[in-house]
Amino acid sequence: MTSTTVTIIGAGQAGLSMSRCLSERSIDHVLLERGEVANSWKTERWDSLCLLTPNWMTRLPDGQYAGDDPNGYMTATEVANFLETYGAHVEAPVIANTVVESVRPTDDGFRTVTNNGEWVSKAVVVATGACSTPRIPEIAGLVPGNVRQLAPIHYRNPDQLDSGRVLVVGASASGAQIADELARSGRAVTLAVGDHVRLPRTYRGMDIHWWMDSLGLLDERIADVEDISRARRLPSLQLVGSPEGRDIGLNELARNGVDITGRLVGVSGSTAQFSGSFANSCASADLKQGRLLEAIDEFALATGLESELPDPTRPSTTELPAARLTLSLDEVSTVVWATGFVPNYPWLDTNLLDRKGAIRHDGGVMAHPGMYVLGLPFLRRRKSTFLDGVGFDAKELATHLNDYLANSVASPMRTGG
Repeated sequence: MTSTTVTIIGAGQAGLSMSRCLSERSIDHVLLERGEVANSWKTERWDSLCLLTPNWMTRLPDGQYAGDDPNGYMTATEVANFLETYGAHVEAPVIANTVVESVRPTDDGFRTVTNNGEWVSKAVVVATGACSTPRIPEIAGLVPGNVRQLAPIHYRNPDQLDSGRVLVVGASASGAQIADELARSGRAVTLAVGDHVRLPRTYRGMDIHWWMDSLGLLDERIADVEDISRARRLPSLQLVGSPEGRDIGLNELARNGVDITGRLVGVSGSTAQFSGSFANSCASADLKQGRLLEAIDEFALATGLESELPDPTRPSTTELPAARLTLSLDEVSTVVWATGFVPNYPWLDTNLLDRKGAIRHDGGVMAHPGMYVLGLPFLRRRKSTFLDGVGFDAKELATHLNDYLANSVASPMRTGG
């Protein structure tokens, strides 16, 4: 059994950021990583994946992008390399290939059991992220057995899939990008679309994330939004990081040959059934996009940028033919479930989780004193999962953790859920 002050679970951008913040305060800690540093970036991303945010937004505590292409978009491999370099730079004490089996409170802290032994500590930080366990809907069990099914974390490239039509379910960033790549490779693709967030890659000559950063939208805090639960469930933007800065909305996908339809609602025998509310979903996405672009125009005018920018050119509304309501699965060889992720913490006490298995927390401070979580959507601010946001959360939680450690010296730690 090994002792440390803080046990961090996970060595991706969240865990490494917390490590740096704890080191700055001379707080002893260790990072337990199931694989290697940046494991998910190395093993759970498709070959062509790039960041949705431009390189200049890659900013962690005491480490940021320093290459010669600030307006480009790093590939998954480049992100993994960046994180490895960052981990070495901040001298993060990573214990690799260590799988956590349980975390339980003790009379004076926590006991973390792994396949490589046990650790005892005064505090625990869960930094495993939110994108490791795919959300596969129950309807998947009705898909005929001869149809291959996989999630984006298992997809690598078009050559990996059998010949035949591919049904991609979900049209947020992952689903839209995979559908686009498959169609560009010559594959027949149907994309099932539910609620989605449509935005142009650039607007008036600037990346859309530059605008959102300038407007302060990415720095919005929990108290700034009316419904934090809804904000945390928002789909990722229909964007792709590409050298040419192209758009990847439904209009563009349709022009590239993608067959676009509504949300998948059922499977009956060999027939997939889709919702008839597709037009409403598109109208809602168009309306929300228009509101943001209008806010950008108002900001440009109010800040004196108007004269320096090209005139506004709004993207056209979503203009697609009536969507199909059924599809024969006899012509489908593969279904890609780009339907998001579910929380998965089998090694935590269930008292720490809500009814859906997600960690209960208040801005990253968990229900049990001395336990923290980092790297979840809108943890403390809208950009909490970004390489440009997790570091800010880490700094604030490190301050809270430091105060907790100082106070726990004078008063015994509580046990229980």
